[in-house]
Amino acid sequence: MIGTYLKKIAPRTLYGRAAAILLLPMLTLQLAVAVVFVQRHFEDVTVQMTTNLLLEIAMVLDELENSSVADVAATTAQSLQIELRDWNGSISDGEFVFYDISGRTVAPFLYDKLAGVIDVDLSNLNKVVIVLESTAGPIEIEFSRYRVSASNPHQLLVLMVLTGIFMTLIAFLFLRNQLRPIKRLSAASAAFGKGVNLPFAPGGAIEVRAAGQAFLDMRERIESQIEQRTMMLSGVSHDLRTPITRLQLGLELLETEEAQGLKEDVALMRLMVDSFLNYARDITGDPVEDIDLVTLAKRVAVRLDPPLHTKVLGKPRKVALREAPISRALENLLLNAQRYGNKVELVIQFDVSEIRIKVHDNGHGISADKREQAILPFVRLEPARTQSKGAGVGLGLAIAADVAKSHGGLLILSDSAELGGLSAEIVLPF
Repeated sequence: MIGTYLKKIAPRTLYGRAAAILLLPMLTLQLAVAVVFVQRHFEDVTVQMTTNLLLEIAMVLDELENSSVADVAATTAQSLQIELRDWNGSISDGEFVFYDISGRTVAPFLYDKLAGVIDVDLSNLNKVVIVLESTAGPIEIEFSRYRVSASNPHQLLVLMVLTGIFMTLIAFLFLRNQLRPIKRLSAASAAFGKGVNLPFAPGGAIEVRAAGQAFLDMRERIESQIEQRTMMLSGVSHDLRTPITRLQLGLELLETEEAQGLKEDVALMRLMVDSFLNYARDITGDPVEDIDLVTLAKRVAVRLDPPLHTKVLGKPRKVALREAPISRALENLLLNAQRYGNKVELVIQFDVSEIRIKVHDNGHGISADKREQAILPFVRLEPARTQSKGAGVGLGLAIAADVAKSHGGLLILSDSAELGGLSAEIVLPF
């Protein structure tokens, strides 16, 4: 329960947590030192000094029993560095300066230990004025404040606060320099997840440098593996074109019923190869640029038969994307929607932190338990229906999902609340 509460109040960012780790011990130490200092120095020392002064005041009061106020003021009081005079009748308001810590100990102590006290005036930090009853009547006793308080008692606390602030600023600068390489590493990792290679050089502490170098090595290996896989599959697909073309030419010379089925199979194979080659070419050759997504979507939508109207929600703005892969993914979703429905709707929604490209149709959709399977390559949930529509090879949704992932997003399949069929939605972060 305590752990859950601490997680709620703890800073979320690494910078905030590092600052908390730095500041909490420093503040705790200063608070402990301040408490001990106030208790030991401002209270104990002040009480001891005030007790010594009470002995001198008692001596002055004893002299007043046999002498006048003027005589005692000129002799005994003067030798004890105490000013003695008749009371003029004025009373102080009893207020303290807000940082007068020792005064809050002196005044109660004088009222408690000195008999006949009428007033204790500590409004002036340089002197103490006491009004009390004596055998000679009400008198005023004035002496230096430093005789009952340590000199400048607030200086230590002020020095502690200023030193703490100064050291915090220095620690802030060092902390920022140490966290900057981690932020760069985080930005480079996030960009790489979206298919963008940001320039990155390891820096900072040894551990941070090691993590940065490990990221660079990992990025290089992943890029190399992707390039080798794409080249290999592209080469295989390209090499398949020649035997497929030869098979098509040979089957054209046959007029039997069996030959017709073989022609359809070969045409489907050729469509698979062409689809994959086009996709591989788009992925490897297109750079990331700021793209006007609305214009791109409209350009794709008008090429369809019949052309579609694009609905835009939110404030349109340019997005860093690979134009050809996004265009192909959008075209695949629209063709898939037209294939299984006679009404299709394209919606582009611009939110604060993400973009949603939604394609709705009024077909019978895909059941929830088959949606993950539908995104897999070369999977056709209803082969007979697909072939009768003359359309797919099972790569449309797979390519769209792969394009979304390469941009740091994802493809979501759900039921369309607008048209009642399938809703295919590409979510892309800004």
